[in-house]
Amino acid sequence: MGRIAPHIRPAPPYEFRNEAGGILMRVPEAEIGADGWFTHYMIYQPGLEIALRQKIADYPNVDVRLGAGFTGFTPDGHGVALGWAADGADHEARATWLVGCDGASSLVRKTAGIGLDDYGFDEPWLVVDALVADDALLPDCCVQYCHPARPTTCTPLGPGRHRWEFMIVPGDDPVRIVEDESIERLLAPWGGPANLLIERKAVYHFHGLVAEHWRRGPVLLAGDAAHQMPPFAGQGMCGGIRDAENLAWKLAAVLRGDAPATLLDSMQQEREPQVRGITEMAIGAGRIVCTTDPAVAARRDAEAAERAARNEPAPSLPVPPLGSSPMLRGDAASGGMFPQFISAARRRSDDVLGAGPWLIHAGPAPADAAGLACFEAGAAPLDQFGTAFADWLAARGAEAVLVRPDRVVFGTGPAGRLVRDWRAAMAGRALAGAAA
Repeated sequence: MGRIAPHIRPAPPYEFRNEAGGILMRVPEAEIGADGWFTHYMIYQPGLEIALRQKIADYPNVDVRLGAGFTGFTPDGHGVALGWAADGADHEARATWLVGCDGASSLVRKTAGIGLDDYGFDEPWLVVDALVADDALLPDCCVQYCHPARPTTCTPLGPGRHRWEFMIVPGDDPVRIVEDESIERLLAPWGGPANLLIERKAVYHFHGLVAEHWRRGPVLLAGDAAHQMPPFAGQGMCGGIRDAENLAWKLAAVLRGDAPATLLDSMQQEREPQVRGITEMAIGAGRIVCTTDPAVAARRDAEAAERAARNEPAPSLPVPPLGSSPMLRGDAASGGMFPQFISAARRRSDDVLGAGPWLIHAGPAPADAAGLACFEAGAAPLDQFGTAFADWLAARGAEAVLVRPDRVVFGTGPAGRLVRDWRAAMAGRALAGAAA
């Protein structure tokens, strides 16, 4: 978090406002979640990318090639032969695995012949990022202006930065809309050039797309190459991060020889239902925002007023659960994120527990738990968190919990059975009676 902190801030409330300024929907500000962090953050993505490159520089076994363009690959029976161009020359290399994280127009996906499932949502929007001189001229929350004449988004990014998204409507010239004169006119309500220094401007098509396959032989897809969603739930980059978190430990296990290649199929099994749930939520919000018919907007506003009169609770933006896979045991806690506890000395339990996988148990430790980091709830080093771990187990009537390296709960139950089931799952074997 240290390198990322300057580029993020906890998310403020998220409001959908109609043309008269009335609130159609309001999502509360972010709170500290079970993982010990705020549930939502506003992020300045270029700053995050800088922090990631700084972190990558700590690893001498990682070779970063900036300014290189991927040109294609050919499966060769033992992986892939891949090519790239740099400095006017063509280069080749071999890889056992190729992970295509190359964006919405992914050449990796196209070369692999993987199609896309299209939700039929396609809206062009102008996106403008700017440095802000005076925050007082801006709303103190994220706002979707649901104005039929031109739906508009105004949202903070990292500290000192803001983003605007303007729907491109009939009559707009897609070339002139990105010119300074047009952007200054659109930004005038927020102080215009006197208050804002534009850093980036571009027209994007907001899509709902999911790749039909996320793995084809030695080729894997992640991020926008695997799925694209409109930004109305603010989850696009988050989806790529979740992909990386889900895939990294599995790919490492396969490369070490600790698991068969079929383990990698569980990424799509687990992540696709989650991605589709978020995409459908974002498209639903987008259809509210993108209403340009005044009569339809009037009905929308009336329905929002009726919900307010009934005192319906404010909506939330829950992350849907993972789909089932052999790497989830199938009990009630399986597939959920394991919580992070914070000690009186402000130590975080993730830092104490280490990389994982973890077996946390209240009863006796199993005789053979090789390959797992074992911890007794309430004993050192977990005693610094008081009874938090023991209470979590007791609330679920469980003797033990096994947590994957991505902090996802594999399952709960008797410690010895969890160890056997984990080894069976890692070996690609079915779990007999795992949910029992």
